Formats: sequence, structure tokens, C-alpha cells
Amino acid sequence: MAVQVATNSQGLLPGSPSPADPMAGLRVAVTGGSAGLGLALVKELIARGARVAFVARNRANLERVAEDHPPAHGIVGDVSLKDDIHPIAMQITGELGGLDVLINNASSLGPVPLALLGDTACEDLERALTTNLLGPFRLTKALLGALAASGREGRGAVVVNISSDAALNPYPRWGAYGASKAALHHLTRIWNEELAGEGIQCLSVDPGDMDTALHALAAPDADPAALRRPEVSAREILNNLVSVLPQRSPSGGENR
Repeated sequence: MAVQVATNSQGLLPGSPSPADPMAGLRVAVTGGSAGLGLALVKELIARGARVAFVARNRANLERVAEDHPPAHGIVGDVSLKDDIHPIAMQITGELGGLDVLINNASSLGPVPLALLGDTACEDLERALTTNLLGPFRLTKALLGALAASGREGRGAVVVNISSDAALNPYPRWGAYGASKAALHHLTRIWNEELAGEGIQCLSVDPGDMDTALHALAAPDADPAALRRPEVSAREILNNLVSVLPQRSPSGGENR
């Protein structure tokens, strides 16, 4: 997995989580949490003892996931819609009693089938940008107060933005998606510098090509057997997240 991280010390932690998993008790929000990588993250977070709120647009899918994984709190909302952002943020902090980690995972490909930039409708580019760039920007901004409070308490305060190798490599026909992810990747790096004083770290992570419905839309001829399982990527993302968390005592406070 290629990991683009805007901080130092990015090595993966080997082995499976211990009974005193550093993620236990963390308050984590995941967007796009009802399918693919988002769902895999929700499952892994629950398994590691985190308190989870996840956001999804489709109410039926959200309710199914919430029913199958009752510790998680489902929130109906669309991060690409400006008017949904503050209700989503308020529900996240209300359900979790604050926030330690925000994972901006929800994504849009733009045009489907993928198109050359010259054949891409302005509306398709706008959809990719509003979901992949403006959505994470707006939601992170709305939650900065809660994250800063977490930073002051030594709990974590990490924003994880899910990127892509298309953010760095100019793949033909991936223009709308790649441009939006490139902007998100650089925004993450800038915000990591600006928010350091608040104790907030921002990570940009490329989970690799995964066997998900989104990838099937983008590359319908791809062999699923040659793709990564979302569960594997989710585990690696969280292990990288753990590597930047402060050491915490069993009661949840920071060891000083």
C-alpha cells in the first residue's frame, strides 16, 4: 500500500492489536461508511474497541450496517452538500461526545464511464470536487473545535483523508477524480502544517486499488482477484493511524 502522509514516523505497526489496543475508546467518524473501504474501516474500528459514527447518503444501506454493527452510530448525510455539513458535524459530536479522529473516505469518480478531460462535463468535474475536496474541507472545518479539544486532552486529534495514486500520477480518463484527489492531498499537507499548533495531525493515505464497487465502476474489466481486499487496506490505515497517536493510559488519558 502506498501511504502519502503529511507527518513523520509513518512506519506500520507489526502484528495484531493487543488487548490494550491504543484505539480502544477513541471517538472516530468515518464518511462513506456503508460500503467498500468505509465499511471495512467501521468493522475494524469496532473490533479494536473504538467508538464509531459513520456517515452515508443512502438511508437503507446505513440502517442495514447500523443493525449489523450496533455499537456504531449511523448518520444520514451527503458530504457533497453544503447544507448537510453542520447537521452531520453536530450529530457526530453529539453521538460520540466529542471527536478524536475524522476519516474523510467518501468519494466520487466524476463521470462514469471515466472520460477524457476534454469530454468531461463541467457538472461531472464539479461533482468530483464537491465530494472529494470541498466535502472533506467543510466537514473538517466544522469539526476543528472538537478536534482541537481532543488535541488539548492528549487523546489523538487526527484527520485522515483517503487519497489515491491518481492524485500523483496523470492517468488518462481519471482526470476529474485525480485532480480532486491531488487537491485533497495537498490541502492535507497544508492543513497539517497550519494545525500543528492545535495538536491536530492530518494524514493523506492512498489505500491502493481495492475490490470495491467504486473500483468496479471505474475499471469494470479489472480482475477482482488482483485487487486488494478493503479489509487489508483498512487494517493498514488504522495501524498507520496508531503510529501517530499519543501514548495513552488505560483510562484514556495521555501518558506524560
